[in-house]
Amino acid sequence: MSHTPSVVDAELAKIIQSEPARGHLRALRWLIVAVVFALAGGGFVWFRSGPAADAAPQYQTEPLGRGNLRVTVSATGKLAPINQVDVGSELSGTIETVLVDDNDRVNKGQVLARLDLTKLQNQIAKSKAALTSAEAKVLQAVATVKESRASLGRLRQVAKLSGGKVPAPTELETAEATVDRAVADEASARAAVEEARATLRTNETDLAKASIRSPIDGVVLQRKVESGQTVAASLQAPVLFTLAENLAQMELQVDVDEADVGQVREGQPATFTVDAYPNRSYPARIRQVRFGAETVNNVVTYKTMLNVDNDDLSLRPGMTATAEIVTAERENVLLVPNAALRFTPPPPEAQSGGGGLVASLLPRPPRGLAPRRQSANAKGGKGAARQIWVLRDGQPVAVPVTVGSSDGRMTEVAGEGLEPGLPVITASLGTAR
Repeated sequence: MSHTPSVVDAELAKIIQSEPARGHLRALRWLIVAVVFALAGGGFVWFRSGPAADAAPQYQTEPLGRGNLRVTVSATGKLAPINQVDVGSELSGTIETVLVDDNDRVNKGQVLARLDLTKLQNQIAKSKAALTSAEAKVLQAVATVKESRASLGRLRQVAKLSGGKVPAPTELETAEATVDRAVADEASARAAVEEARATLRTNETDLAKASIRSPIDGVVLQRKVESGQTVAASLQAPVLFTLAENLAQMELQVDVDEADVGQVREGQPATFTVDAYPNRSYPARIRQVRFGAETVNNVVTYKTMLNVDNDDLSLRPGMTATAEIVTAERENVLLVPNAALRFTPPPPEAQSGGGGLVASLLPRPPRGLAPRRQSANAKGGKGAARQIWVLRDGQPVAVPVTVGSSDGRMTEVAGEGLEPGLPVITASLGTAR
C-alpha cells in the first residue's frame, strides 16, 4: 500500500502534536498521588496528637492498706569483749617461762609468765645487806650520843664544884655542840635505815612483778611472747597477753551515719548478722550512743554500743556485723506507698495531647514546672500535712493526709475519709482511646 508524501506528513504532524498532551497528563497524575499521601500523613498525625472524644487518662493505683510498720536504721561495725585487758611487763628482762596459751581460761591472780629472777634476787640480797649496815650505824650513833652527853655532864659537874672556875666556857660550849652533832647523826642513821627498808621493799615488789599475773577472770585472746624472749620496758610497757573478761557477754560497736543518729536512742532493740552465720540473726540492744563524731573519708559517723548475749560462744571478737536498729514500730496503721506521696496528676493540656498538630508545633512551657509541683507535695517530714490522690469515678481526687513514720517504701498516713481498700494513685499511665 502506498501513500503520497502529503498524507505521510499529515499523520506525522498528528503524532508530534499529541506528545505534549501525554506529558501533561503524566505530571498531573503524580501531583494527585503526592496530595493524597500528604493528606493521609496529616490525618495520621492529627489522629495521634489531636483530642479524641473517647480519650481518658489512665492511672496506676494501689489499695490503701492497714498493717504494721517497722522502721530500721542500718549500721556496720565489729564485735568486741566488754572488758578487754592488755597485760604487759613493767620490768625489763628475759622471759623464763610462759605458762598459758591462746584460748586458755585464766583466773584473777594466776601466773601467766615469769621473768628470769636471778638479777632481782641479787638486788634483794644487796638491799638487805644495806639495811643491816644502816641499822648498825644507828646503834653507833646512839652510843655516840650517850658518850657525848656523859662528857658534857662531867664538865658541868666540875664547873659546879669549882664555882665556875673550871672548865673554861669554851669547853662547855664544845661539849654541848658535840652532843647536838651526835643527836643529828643518830637521826641521819635512822633515816638511812628507812631508806634501806624502802629500797628493799621496792626490790621485793619488782620480784613479785617478775611473775606476770592475770588481773581478771577471763580468756587469753592473744599470746604475744615466747620463752627466752627479751622484754625491754624502757618507755612503754610491752603487751605480752590480751585477755577478755567474759566472752559470753560482748558488745557490738557500730558506726551510725549522721543522717540517722537522730533516730537512735539508748534501749532500742536491734538485730545483726555476721558473715560466719549468714542465716542466723542475733538480738542486741543499744547501751550507749556517743556524742563524739568520727570522720572517715569525709563521712561523719557516731559510735554506738550494743550489748550482745553470746552464751553459746558462737560470736568471736573482731567479727564484722551488719545491724538493723529498730527505731519505730507502728501496729495496725494505714499505709500508702511512698510513690503516692510524690504523685501529682499531669496538667489538662498534657492529658489532651496538646491540641493536635498545630498545638504540637507551638512553643510549650518549660518542663521544669511539673517536677516543681510534684516536689511541693513531697516536702514535709513526720507529722506534716500532705496529700494523696485517689481514683473516684475515673477521676483523680486530692485527699489531705498527715504522714507518720516511713520505712523507705511505705508511709503511715492518717486523715478524714481514709479507709482500707481506697484506690490510691501512684503513677500516670497516659491516655486510652
